[in-house]
Amino acid sequence: MDSRRFGKYIVEREVLDEQRLEEITQRKSHSDNQSSLTERLKDSLRCTVPKLKHSVMSSLPVLYWLPKYSVWDYGMPDLISGISVGIMHLPQGLAYAMLASVPPVFGLYSSLYPALIYFFFGTSRHISIGTFTVLSIMVGSVTERLAPDVNFLIQNGTNVTAEVNIPARDSYRVQVAVATTVLGGLIQVALGLVKFGFVGTYLSEPLVRAYTTAASAHAVVAQLKYIFGVSPTRFSGPFSMVYTLKDVCSLLPYTHLPTLVVSAVSMVFLIAAKELNSFISPKLPVPIPVELITIVAGTLISAYTHLNRNYTISVVGEIPSGLSPPSVPDASLFGEVIGDAFALAMVGYAISISLGKTFALKHGYKVDSNQELVALGLSNAVGGFFQCFSVCSSMSRSLIQETTGGKTQMAAVASSLIVLVTILKLGPLFQELPKAVLAAIVFVNLKGMFKQHSDIVTLWKRSKIDLMVWLVTWVSTLLLNLDLGLAASILFALLTVIFRTQMPTYSVLGNVPGTELYVDIETHREARDVPGVTIFRSSATVYFANADLYIEALKEKSGLDISKMIIYKKRQEAKQRRRERRAERREKRQAKKERRAAQRAAKHLSGAPVFSVEEEAGSWRNTCVDGDVTDREQQGCTERENGTVFIIPTTPRTPDRWEYLKGGEPDCTSLGSISELQEGDTTTLDSSSDDTLSRDLERISLGSLGKWSWDIHSIIIDLSTANFIDIVAIKTIKNIIHDFSEIDVDIYIACCQAPVVEQLELGDFFSETITKRSLFVSVHDAVLYCLNHRGATSIPRYEPSVDTYDGTKL
Repeated sequence: MDSRRFGKYIVEREVLDEQRLEEITQRKSHSDNQSSLTERLKDSLRCTVPKLKHSVMSSLPVLYWLPKYSVWDYGMPDLISGISVGIMHLPQGLAYAMLASVPPVFGLYSSLYPALIYFFFGTSRHISIGTFTVLSIMVGSVTERLAPDVNFLIQNGTNVTAEVNIPARDSYRVQVAVATTVLGGLIQVALGLVKFGFVGTYLSEPLVRAYTTAASAHAVVAQLKYIFGVSPTRFSGPFSMVYTLKDVCSLLPYTHLPTLVVSAVSMVFLIAAKELNSFISPKLPVPIPVELITIVAGTLISAYTHLNRNYTISVVGEIPSGLSPPSVPDASLFGEVIGDAFALAMVGYAISISLGKTFALKHGYKVDSNQELVALGLSNAVGGFFQCFSVCSSMSRSLIQETTGGKTQMAAVASSLIVLVTILKLGPLFQELPKAVLAAIVFVNLKGMFKQHSDIVTLWKRSKIDLMVWLVTWVSTLLLNLDLGLAASILFALLTVIFRTQMPTYSVLGNVPGTELYVDIETHREARDVPGVTIFRSSATVYFANADLYIEALKEKSGLDISKMIIYKKRQEAKQRRRERRAERREKRQAKKERRAAQRAAKHLSGAPVFSVEEEAGSWRNTCVDGDVTDREQQGCTERENGTVFIIPTTPRTPDRWEYLKGGEPDCTSLGSISELQEGDTTTLDSSSDDTLSRDLERISLGSLGKWSWDIHSIIIDLSTANFIDIVAIKTIKNIIHDFSEIDVDIYIACCQAPVVEQLELGDFFSETITKRSLFVSVHDAVLYCLNHRGATSIPRYEPSVDTYDGTKL
């Protein structure tokens, strides 16, 4: 199909290249953009009343929605929702404080202050800020690493007893948790102020889900000592969970049976009650507070049966009533916990922003990611001064707040009041609560996270790469602990992105007849090749990591091996020059021959002796410069100053037929059989065009190249997938244009985004030979230009020979 036949399938219109587009749209130049950038910078620094009001509203979102708050419409739903969430705060705060390895009352503090801070600065209406399983486990790993039990053993003289100074240990662990929380909050605030809210996007959904799944396993292992009533050694660092689990298994024969019975009864009751609650919850206005009922029942049973005194079952112990005054965290600990603080900041923000965006999408409002980062950071930083540990949104509490009708963060105020009343008046009532009951609550609440193992089956069907991210995150978090596991997971996730951009999918596009659409020929049956034009596209941006692979893929898809093609062209050019020189020499020899013939004719008419070539050749033979004359006579060779050696035939032949060896040496002019000649060495004097022997040798040369014809005159590079271009990619494209021009193939670029065009300008891509006329707005514009400019008549075509020199088929 030639271009004229193909033209009826092409939608014809005006061809738009980049230069024409600039003429039509009056696109600003780079200098204009620089000036506009300066103006925008000045405007951003200029203070006006509207800008000040907008800044205050953005920093304190409560000032935007609170004046519009309707008590009649939102008051009762928020109150019911707040009471339901507050009831959940109590058992979760007490239980998750054990995960953080701090006294339970600090879990109540963490459920009170951060929620109030978020009320003023948060933009989500439905998430519930407070304690969360994963963050509590991460804090617990830090506190137990820096404050292990062995550092607080009570010494009695020179003997060291096995008794641990629990008040001193817990006090130092609180200091570690507070320092980690404050530092993590400051990191979140700093990132939010510099508009780094997008940093949470590096924690993909498979990564977060795998991380929380593995963290739940750490939570289970941490609670085993309360379930079985044993005291295993606490390990830290890589493989700490493996060592702890091994130690717990070795202590199973020493299980405290009363504690195990309390744990089992609590878990059975919680599981049964939760299943019943999920079954009848659609018929109830609010869900049944199963955890609170379990805590109240466990406390009453423990207090009236004296479980601690009679069966030595471990209980929560003293819970001070009232609020503790704020205190400054120990800044000397910041250097030891900075890595853990950063991990807490990233994980907490990723969980909170994902939940916030989910509810915002469902209810039709917007969540500001940067402001969320600031709000969560202030909740942690300010809360740390009141002995809170790291918090974020909780999925279970957020779902309760949303499903029970909560409309705004006024529900958080109501839930905080429930927690405040408990801290002030009801806290001492829970002193007899068995720790096994709290451990059972943690166990049962982790059921949802353990269900995330089903992601493996889902990801296997949908994306193998995401499955690899999930598995690597899960394994690394289990084995390397929470901090190193998160770092390894993020690194692996980024590597998958790099590998996918480094090894993208390359495709050749074809036109869908009657449209301006160009799709992959291999995956679309209706797509048709454009004669003489190859349209090449990569699925990723071209940059330094994949520039070399880009060139190789272009060669493969176009079917043109540039190196061989250039060698082929240079050989052709060299052969053409040799033919021209031989033709010139033939003309000179022909002229000499005619003059000698004229001289012989003149002498013959005048009676002078007849001049013969054989006689003059003999005289020339006698004048050879060096070598043995006898040998030259035997070889039948003569030499003249122009470097041409004449071969005197030894057998009868046509009188006018002579052969010569160009550039031959006097001692190497024996030709032997003609099949031994090399390329370009011989010619026939009486040929009127290119000699037959030279053409045969040319056929051998073409065959040895393996590629000697092509029907492509233009290649269009589709850069629609490129959102940036670096210096290496610019040089790569310039080299592609130069190399393909050597074989008379034009390169055009299509679908460049405006930032890419600006980067090409800054990278000195354009020159006298490469102009903006080579850039087209769309692939269709480039195709129309190629067909109109080159068409099918200018396609370089070099057909291979059918026979080799010796007559055999190629």
